[in-house]
Parts: sequence; C-alpha cells; structure tokens
Amino acid sequence: MMPVRLRITALFGSIVFVLLALVCGAVFYFYYTNREHDSKRRLTNRAITTARLMQQPEIFDPKLIQKIDSSTAFTMKEKIMDVYDQEGNLIYHYSDLPNDTLSFNPGIIDEVQHKKTRYFKSGEKDAIAYSPSSPNLHVVILTAAYDEEGLAKLAQLKIILWACFFGGVVAAFVAGYIFSERLLRPVRKITDDIKDISARNLARRINTGVVRDEWFYLSDTLNQLLNRLQESFEIQRRFIANASHELSTPLTAISSQLEVSLQKNRGADEYRNTMESVYQDVQYLSKLTQTLLEFAQASGDAGGLEIEQLRIDEILMQLPATVRKLNEAYSVSLAFDDLPEKEEQLIVSGNSELLFSAIKNLVSNACKYSSDHKAFVKLMVESERIIITISDNGKGIPEADLPYIFQPFYRGGNTWEESGFGLGLSLCSRIIKLHKGEMSVSSEAGKGSVFTISLPTAGKIARIS
Repeated sequence: MMPVRLRITALFGSIVFVLLALVCGAVFYFYYTNREHDSKRRLTNRAITTARLMQQPEIFDPKLIQKIDSSTAFTMKEKIMDVYDQEGNLIYHYSDLPNDTLSFNPGIIDEVQHKKTRYFKSGEKDAIAYSPSSPNLHVVILTAAYDEEGLAKLAQLKIILWACFFGGVVAAFVAGYIFSERLLRPVRKITDDIKDISARNLARRINTGVVRDEWFYLSDTLNQLLNRLQESFEIQRRFIANASHELSTPLTAISSQLEVSLQKNRGADEYRNTMESVYQDVQYLSKLTQTLLEFAQASGDAGGLEIEQLRIDEILMQLPATVRKLNEAYSVSLAFDDLPEKEEQLIVSGNSELLFSAIKNLVSNACKYSSDHKAFVKLMVESERIIITISDNGKGIPEADLPYIFQPFYRGGNTWEESGFGLGLSLCSRIIKLHKGEMSVSSEAGKGSVFTISLPTAGKIARIS
C-alpha cells in the first residue's frame, strides 16, 4: 500500500496538474481564437475595401487595385485575392508571390452568396469568402494571407505554456512532498508519544500544543481516551483487589475452622457449631459469587442480552411481593401519577431480569436503611422518557460519599453495620446505562435519599437507531 506521504504528494500534484492544464489550455485557446478573430477582421476589411472600389466603375482599374494592394501596409504575408462574378468567372486576381493560387471548394462561391461571409483555410493561410450586400455589385471576393507574426507568437506562447506546465507540475510534486512531510510531522509526534504509553505508564499524556487546530483536537481526543482507559484500569484494579479480598476472607475462615476441627476428636455439638459457621460462610460466598456474575453480565454490552419490549408499570408492580420475601418487615408504596393513555409510552426495550434486578436492589436498599423499612416508588412519563424515583426516610448518604457510591465495593461510612458487598449501586448504575438510561441521587443526612432513574421509551430508541 502506498504510504500516506506519497498519497498526499500524488493528490497535491494531481490537483496542480489539472489546474495548470486548465489554465494553460484556457490561455492558449483564448489567444488562438483571438488571433483567428483578428485575422478574420483584417481579411474582411481588405475584402470590403476592394468591394467599395469595385462599386465605383469610373475609377475601377484592376492594375490600379493591384498597385494599391501591393503598396498597402499589411502585417500578414503572402497575400492573395480573387474576385469572381455570379457565373463563377475570375474577374480579378492579385498575389504577393508569383503564380500563387488560392485553393478552395468551388461550392463556397454559391454558399457565400447566401451567407455573405465564410471563413476557411487555404493550406497554412487564413482565408475568407465575402459577398458584398450592394444590389449593384454581384461578386464574391476571396482573400487569404499567411499570419506570420500571429502564428509565430502562437508558437512561442505554446513553448512558454508547455514549459510553465511541466515546470509547475514538477514543482508541485516537489512542494507536495515537502508539504506532506510537514503536514504529517504532528502525526509522527503523536505516534511516538503513544508508543511510550503502556498499561504501566497510562499517566503520560500527548502534548497538544498551543494552536487549537485539528492536531490539537486529535491529541485532546486521544488524551480523553487515555483518561477513560486509565480510569477503567484503575476501576478494574480496585475491583480485582476488592473481589479477591471479599472472596479470600470467608475462604480463610472456612479453612481455619475446618483445620481446627480436624486437629482432635470433638463432640457432636462442636462439629455441628463448626458446620453451621462454615455453612454461613458458604452462603456468603454463594451470594457474593452470584452478585459478581450479575455484575459481569451488566458490565458487557446489550448485544449479548435478550432484549424485549417491556411495560415498566408491570415490572414495578412485582416489587411489593418480591421485597416482602426478602424481609417481612419491608414494604413498598407505589405511586403511578398521570400515566399516559397510550400504552406505547410505558414500553421500554431491555432485559426484564436485569432491569427488575436493578430496581429491586434500589428498593431493598431503601427499605434496609430506613427506620420504618419502607420505600416509596413513583412512576412518571416526560417527553418520551420514563422517570422512576425511589425514595426513603432513612439515614441518608453523607455528602462526602456521594461521588463514590457507584464505584464497585465502595461502602459509605454509615453502612458498615449492615451486611453487603458494596456492589449493589454499582450494579444498578451499569444496568441502567446498558439500557441507555441515566441514574442520579440526591440525599440529605438524617432525612433520606432519592434515587432517580430515567429510561428512554422503546419508540424513541427505534427512531434514534
């Protein structure tokens, strides 16, 4: 494949080639037509002058006209003139050179009597056939001459244009090659900077420069990409560290308990107590593993999910019974205010299990951290977006913890007395983003929290797609 530098050079040179060809061709064409027009004008004037002399029979004398023709200053060379009557008989002839004749198609005489003027070529000479408009003079005048000066200038112009054309094309390719090197220099600089960036050196950034041009935009875009990659790597690193810690803690406890139990024979009650403790740790591990699997599924893209059309109100109506199964003390209050009459405005495209799991986690958290163990769920529809709010009257979230609550394994300072892994809110956030939605939170310590979910309707997604 041709390198980019050569492609730019070829493109630049080709553009200049076409432009020079058009300009040189236009200059040559206009000079050529102008010379031809000037030649026609001079030949026509000479024919008109002869016709006027012939209209005055009292002074008309062929020898006199020949003398006038030979003495007239005329820039064209090798002049020749023939005059024919209506029957095609030659009644007057003049030429600068002896025995010089005018070659033409005899049909021109008849044609000119109707069209009055006809331009043609006689060898290298320019020639014109002219018929006067006078009712008293019925002749056809044919005059020709060699435009030595005009053709010499035309030949000289042709040489100049060819030289300019080839010189300009060569200069264009050379300039294009130099220009492409300067044009691609920032790209090579960006490439060299990127080569020095690796997974262990993600903190380095590309120098954007001070001029806000396209290279600045490219460098800035790549820096933003590196910021996102660094953030993703950092999140992944923290996730792996936290997941390893959460998994190793119960495994260590199980291993220690079993090791102590096997050191000597013990009674049935002691073995039973050990088995109950191990069972609790196994349950903890099972729940953590299931949560991690859900988190991994929500961290992918929608391409591998089973997407279907869902009525959001039907999903929300499952919450009271489901949450009550988690804890008999939990309760959910549903409020469907001003729902639209059209069913399509309540339909979303998504995976029912993941979407229900995200909303259920938010509702169960609201119940868990509220003194009355009650969550309030409200459904609204605003301009092709479905708005779901989950609020509680709990202890709230400290302002310092709000920027981090959606990070995996993060737990606020006032939640350590409650069981959990710190994955619930992060899991909910990823599921909502997977459904092209948004999630936000507002909270006030001691008064409770409000989580807001905004999802596009299925009709809006279909139009965007």
